Order: sequence, then C-alpha cells, then structure tokens
Amino acid sequence: MSQNRVVQGRMVTPKKLAEIIEGEPVMEADNIQETDRNCPDCGGDVLTVGYMPSVTAFVTGFKCQDCDWQEREE
Repeated sequence: MSQNRVVQGRMVTPKKLAEIIEGEPVMEADNIQETDRNCPDCGGDVLTVGYMPSVTAFVTGFKCQDCDWQEREE
C-alpha cells in the first residue's frame, strides 16, 4: 500500500518522491519511511525511500520535507 507524504508543500507518493530524488522516472519504489536524521541545510525532517531506477540497481534516497536537500546511496 502506498504511503503518501507532504514534501515541500505537496503530497507525493513513494514513486514520485523517488523520481524527485533520481531526476527521472523510476521502475518501482518502496514505502516512504521517516529517518532519525535532520536536514544538514535547514534542520528539517528527512524522509527515505528505496527504489529501483533500473532492473539491476537498488538505491536508497533521502529527501528533506522542507527544502531542496536530497541525497542518494547506491
């Protein structure tokens, strides 16, 4: 089941959040999770989502709910 969240004032699905982080469409995304980290830029809450940008790759993406900061780990 999808878990929608508010990110920078708009409601996003896990797949949409993954696309924001990746910069292009993704194949599939797991549910959005909260993290214990704060944004290094603004101190806001950081969300994480695992996703597949291609058949052979799995990426964990991190995105601040309040500003443009984002990060990805392969």
